[in-house]
Amino acid sequence: MVDQRQYGKNLRVGLFAAEPIRLAGLRSILEEMRGLALLEADPDGLAQIDSLDVAVISVTWPEEAMAAIHRLRAAQPHIRTVVMTTECDDESIIAAVSAGAKGYLLDSATPEEVMQAIEIVASGSIWAPRHTLSMMVDRMLAHGSLTPHSAPQFTQRELEVLQLLVSARSNREIAQALGIEVRTVKSYIGRMMKKAGVGNRTALSVHAARNAIVSPGRNF
Repeated sequence: MVDQRQYGKNLRVGLFAAEPIRLAGLRSILEEMRGLALLEADPDGLAQIDSLDVAVISVTWPEEAMAAIHRLRAAQPHIRTVVMTTECDDESIIAAVSAGAKGYLLDSATPEEVMQAIEIVASGSIWAPRHTLSMMVDRMLAHGSLTPHSAPQFTQRELEVLQLLVSARSNREIAQALGIEVRTVKSYIGRMMKKAGVGNRTALSVHAARNAIVSPGRNF
């Protein structure tokens, strides 16, 4: 049983989870926190709810989290967002914080960690793994920014492919949207990965969103 927490005033928390099992688990945890008003909707729906204090977004991949962060920030900059993903690395977490997230958790987080993250974020601080926070501080001291590398230059067609990639489209979906072959999409992605100095499509999406190369909410 999760320990119940009492807040002096209602804390309005929005919740979205891409998978039903994650939604059920997070709902169970948050409903144990007394004084918390829980509202459920997709990211676009949460962006339309007035006076949300915290938004908890549970998705599978870091680029999906980045897209949700951008949509929420564009609609309501004051919302403090906590994102949860299945996998992430330090660079993904730093990218999410740079984009406006106030908390980052893995799906393996315990109920206690979820509650602590919400409490910390609601109080105005950032929740992330300690070693990642240390990296962020070191990077800011060394470079004055969390993003020390300049953004690469992409062609217009590469930007079109990248836009759809950041929107979590598959290679086949990108090919269909642009009227090109799947192998051509793979070729574009490979070239962009080399330009960005990253090793996979997830890292490319994170790099693009972090450097505002494309907008997650826009389609060509």
